[in-house]
Amino acid sequence: MQIPAELEIGRGLPPAGCPVAEAERYTRRLATHHYENFNVVSWLLPRRLHRHFYNLYAYCRWADDLGDEIPDPARALALLNEWEGELRACYRGEVSHPVFIALRATISALDIPIEPFSDLLVAFRQDQTVRRYATWNDVFDYCRYSANPVGRLVLYLCGYRDAERQRLSDATCTALQLANFWQDVTRDLKKGRIYIPLEALAAHGLTEDDIVQRRFDGRYVSLMKELVARTRQLFAEGMPVACSVDSALRVDIEMFGRGGLAVLDAIESIGYNTLESRPSIPKSKQFSLLVRALVLRLFAFTKASVPVAPASAGKLGIVEGGCVNPGIAKMRPLKGGEVARSYAECRRVARVSASNFYYAFFMLSPAKRDALCALYAFMRLVDDVSDTVGGVADKQKGLARWRAALDASVAGDVSGHPILPAFADTIARFHIPPRYFHDLISGAEMDLTVGEYPTFDRLREYCYRVAGTVGLTCLHVFGFDDPHAPDLAEKLGIAFQLTNILRDVPADYAIGRVYLPLEDLARFGVRHDALAHGPLTGELRALFEFETSRAWDFYREGVELIPLVHEDARAALWALARIYSSLLRRIDGRGYDVFSDRVRLSAPEKTGILLRARLGWYSQNNVLEERDRDRRRPGGTFLGRRAG
Repeated sequence: MQIPAELEIGRGLPPAGCPVAEAERYTRRLATHHYENFNVVSWLLPRRLHRHFYNLYAYCRWADDLGDEIPDPARALALLNEWEGELRACYRGEVSHPVFIALRATISALDIPIEPFSDLLVAFRQDQTVRRYATWNDVFDYCRYSANPVGRLVLYLCGYRDAERQRLSDATCTALQLANFWQDVTRDLKKGRIYIPLEALAAHGLTEDDIVQRRFDGRYVSLMKELVARTRQLFAEGMPVACSVDSALRVDIEMFGRGGLAVLDAIESIGYNTLESRPSIPKSKQFSLLVRALVLRLFAFTKASVPVAPASAGKLGIVEGGCVNPGIAKMRPLKGGEVARSYAECRRVARVSASNFYYAFFMLSPAKRDALCALYAFMRLVDDVSDTVGGVADKQKGLARWRAALDASVAGDVSGHPILPAFADTIARFHIPPRYFHDLISGAEMDLTVGEYPTFDRLREYCYRVAGTVGLTCLHVFGFDDPHAPDLAEKLGIAFQLTNILRDVPADYAIGRVYLPLEDLARFGVRHDALAHGPLTGELRALFEFETSRAWDFYREGVELIPLVHEDARAALWALARIYSSLLRRIDGRGYDVFSDRVRLSAPEKTGILLRARLGWYSQNNVLEERDRDRRRPGGTFLGRRAG
């Protein structure tokens, strides 16, 4: 690979095919002398890992500079393609570039897969062609490639390969990337890029042109406050990863997160005006952060024998040995009459709505029942914004107010609505990551602007936001210890949402929404207007059969969650799964006729399910028993055929 003259990091590069020792001297010099807000490694990191961190840094630095320091996008793309060619040659054992000579030693010693290295290049290529990001989801997708692979590579260097640590690392790395975006607005503008989601700009009355023209006013301050608050929640969600690694690594891993939080502090300290200047972290601040991390580490050792949390706390934000998720630790369960009145209001909202969820709450202890009422009240009121009279802009502002109320509640200000004291108390008591509620609000925002979904992948994203998040937040109230539980809770929530979508096809069509994927309508030859009122043609029946089968797949996986939640919540969860799956079974049994009248369960049927749960006549296996029996019966209404 020919070294571009524009690259400063190419100076002093050893010749191709140099010895490993010479290549590693270069990666060390690059890592210890190149500009960064924080050192790549500290003197606390075990010496055995230093060279591996230097080698990893050199790869990332080169890839980043090839994408950012080459002014011609076409040439940058060509160089990035060459860099990936060098990477793949490295995995074949054919190395010549000094960076890959050093990296090959690290890859071989630690058995690191190629995917995180190649994923990074996806983002750097994207930077050559994509200059704007319409939605939060687009930004998060970019972070998935630009930042999250780095965290996973660091975990590989430290000897960790499990999914739970990777999940926490992803949250931290996404937060770090976002913090960089917010501090680098001016730098990115010079490159023609705006990473702030356009939907976030619109929510604060700003346009793309306002950013390009660098119009700093109260709208921008309001925007930046939201961006900073949302990023803090991601840092809070990911911070426990530092507490889950070996104590010799803990301070260095924690410093990544604390460094990002310091960037957010610096943004606040300049009055959020990142349109005119770039905040930086002085050396004195870096030193104070290191001292703080050391003190917390020593405190953790002195308190190691004191039980600070139940066995499940590692999944919920508190980790043994005194490590506490700082974004949650500052929240303490509230006390007093105000909170009691707030819970009473939440119970009223849940009772008036008469949701299927409400009936199952009575299977729980009073504390967990009240917590679910608080969650339900918040979600109900957010959802109601979409159904209010008014234009899209007014509804977006309404949702923005709920997002601000969420952030304020997490910070301790619960003055915005009567349900908020109970809501904040529930988040604190059950250590629920606030990010789930932000995702839920994003789902409500999608309903304002998205009327149809081209693919199931896009629909699944929506289902996660409006229903998977419900499963995940309820899971924290139910209680769990198994790390697989969150994935199953998300799938069960998606199963519930797919059931709602099938039941409400004509009602949704009447308000301009088609949730069934357009690719599926085309596959079965179904016209849009057939979803209004039928008739139930063979094509429409085949489409519904296909979508119903997909929903059953999510149920079959999701019900595996039941034995994984704490014992006092299993009956309630079983009842919920049974009620919703019975709705789907009824759609099945009616030959997919959702047009004649709305599919529902009668009060006696729901009572029977709740009674069965209360008496303990339930198990994971009998949630779907009638449906499976119908599949086996030759005359059953659903024969298990998967269309196509």
